[in-house]
Amino acid sequence: MISGLKGMLVTLRWLGKRNITANYPKEHLPVQERFMGFPGLLWDETADEPFCTGCMVCVRECPTQCMTAIMHDNPNAVEGKSHRRKIIETFEINLNRCILCGICVDVCNFDAIAMSHEHELASFARTGARADLGLLLDLGRKFQAEVVWAPKSADRNVASVVLTKRAAAEAAKVAAADAAPQADAATLEASAKEEPSEERGS
Repeated sequence: MISGLKGMLVTLRWLGKRNITANYPKEHLPVQERFMGFPGLLWDETADEPFCTGCMVCVRECPTQCMTAIMHDNPNAVEGKSHRRKIIETFEINLNRCILCGICVDVCNFDAIAMSHEHELASFARTGARADLGLLLDLGRKFQAEVVWAPKSADRNVASVVLTKRAAAEAAKVAAADAAPQADAATLEASAKEEPSEERGS
């Protein structure tokens, strides 16, 4: 009897306190900024294409070998809209094998992949854990919008920045080439004026 009353008192004492846990899946606790969910592929808005060039570094370095990718020639590069000669054609990650280690992000030199905040991709389908290129790009775009993502090496990876730098370098080369004949002519003219004065002095 006494123990029952004590139990009731404990229950009544906790009734007025705020819940610590969430009623999942109806309620969701906020995701921390440094939370690592499934990998997502990032999108270069300036060229309207993924950052990924299909270099296969992440595929080779993945400890669980859960990633596969195929690259192809980039049509935007032919049209002069992008600096990437190769671009990703297909990309797949087996999320059942992914251990969320983040090695793929660390080894990528093209700002092409990031650990998103997505962690709820359960499916009843047999192949539901295989994330294809479309899903990975969706995860990446959502992550970019959430955190206001910015590339680490914009001068090397963002198409508009790279193309602007290349155009400036080409313009500087053309200007230097145009200035060279004028400089040579001025040098010859100056040397021609100096020769007679030297002869008189001798």
